[in-house]
Amino acid sequence: MNETYFDQRDSKNIEKIREICEELPDFITEYVVSLQLKTTPLTRLSYVNDVKIFFDYLVKRKFKQKNDINDITMSDIAQLKAYDIELFLDYLSSYQLCGKHYKCSDAAKERKLSSIRSLFKFLYRRDYIPSNITEKVETPKIHEKPIRFLEVNEIARLLDVAESGESLTKRQKSFQEKTKLRDVAIISLFLGTGIRISECVGLDRKDLDLELCAINVTRKGGSKTVLYFSDEVAKALFDYITWLDEQIKNQTEFAQRITDKNALFVSLKGNRITVRAVQMLVEKYTSIVSPLKHITPHKLRSTFGTTLYRETKDIYVVADVLGHKDVNTTKKHYAAISDEIRRQASTSIKLREKPDNE
Repeated sequence: MNETYFDQRDSKNIEKIREICEELPDFITEYVVSLQLKTTPLTRLSYVNDVKIFFDYLVKRKFKQKNDINDITMSDIAQLKAYDIELFLDYLSSYQLCGKHYKCSDAAKERKLSSIRSLFKFLYRRDYIPSNITEKVETPKIHEKPIRFLEVNEIARLLDVAESGESLTKRQKSFQEKTKLRDVAIISLFLGTGIRISECVGLDRKDLDLELCAINVTRKGGSKTVLYFSDEVAKALFDYITWLDEQIKNQTEFAQRITDKNALFVSLKGNRITVRAVQMLVEKYTSIVSPLKHITPHKLRSTFGTTLYRETKDIYVVADVLGHKDVNTTKKHYAAISDEIRRQASTSIKLREKPDNE
């Protein structure tokens, strides 16, 4: 049985996790193993990366006598105070790792604190440390940014630019002439289904059913769901698939370069298109249409969610289609639009109906 994109991604992430764990104390491997039944390899990789940053901080700032992060012991962890965790969060505002400079936003600090809390909770539950000091650390306050999305006229303009190559540089235009059907299909899929970028990249040809106007999507955590799309999106996908099949039938130079026969979207090199490539193609076109908004693939997903919410006025439908496990996540993102809908509703209420003959 052929491995899917997500199977291959999981295998690579597991290898990365093992490599990082070799640099860390043995009890971190025990912690990671304990997470296997309730997390994906991608989530565990994020956790161990955060733990590595934390231990690197401890060697640099707290246990300076240690030569390496692997030298940190359980007794070292047991002597930490809540203040040490707070100092770590402050350190994340600007720090060096492997010769590179990084700085974390409040949201990034919150995620890293969540990883450290998970580790301390495990160690405390196993009686390796006397207390869970992370419970005493306050979560960084997150300042929500207003949701960015494209307006109706900008959506139409975006698709026009992707089709025509208008305003692209000469070099960009030379590539766009070869990829425009694929690019329009990808952008249409984002705008018509709210698909995540990883879900888009992971699509295989067998996941697409043009007759039903549906795609089978692998969500976060590996669950499967079916998303439906409009005739406009179906047309864009049909045009791309027809072109791709013609390339394969005629055994063109491009077709001979294709290495992943299962992938729905492929690069000019013949590989399954990457997350970075999708980000770049979206930013290339949206920078022409709406240069001040900095529209990314995730913002196209937000555009779909905004449009769907305005049409249905049902936050639960939007949450289900977008794949949000918690409807509060959806409410948080679309609160501003909720206010807009409430204002519209208030103006539609008539306390005194005027007679028709007035």
